[in-house]
Amino acid sequence: MTTIFQRVSGFIERLSPEPVCDDCIAGRLALEAIDDVANRTRQLAGSGGFEIRRGVCTLCGEPKSVILKS
Repeated sequence: MTTIFQRVSGFIERLSPEPVCDDCIAGRLALEAIDDVANRTRQLAGSGGFEIRRGVCTLCGEPKSVILKS
């Protein structure tokens, strides 16, 4: 069974190098707990090429905190 962490990291990697926000990750992966997504993206940040920054989400077009894999 795939964990939330694996689903979140895999989704971000598929969109790479485009940035995506936590809200869009939760919506696209049908995860109800946005806090779970936020926790997972924070765990990913700073490792394996994942980085959080202010930017425009590629899915919703809103300027906010986004994560991407460079």
